[in-house]
Amino acid sequence: PVQLTDHLRDHSPLLLDVREPREYAICKLDDSLLVPMRQVPAYAQTLDIHQEIVVICHHGIRSKAVCDYLEQQMGVDQLINLEGGVAAWARQVDPTMAVY
Repeated sequence: PVQLTDHLRDHSPLLLDVREPREYAICKLDDSLLVPMRQVPAYAQTLDIHQEIVVICHHGIRSKAVCDYLEQQMGVDQLINLEGGVAAWARQVDPTMAVY
């Protein structure tokens, strides 16, 4: 999360949140786009495979699986998995963020 904060100062990737709507309603990164994990295959058809994408979930497990899918199945070549997810973001970057 701290590295991503630094990265976001100079870059504007797509922030792709793959959690469920009820989770996203609790907390989210500003300017993130909600596409629940089960909807990623359909949404991926619309992606620019050369666009930088940060994939976000609660703890980093679902986002890692989505990164693997986007890389292996869709050929996306600029992926960042937010390791530790929004839970780590809240601990390390924004302690005012709601947690669950």
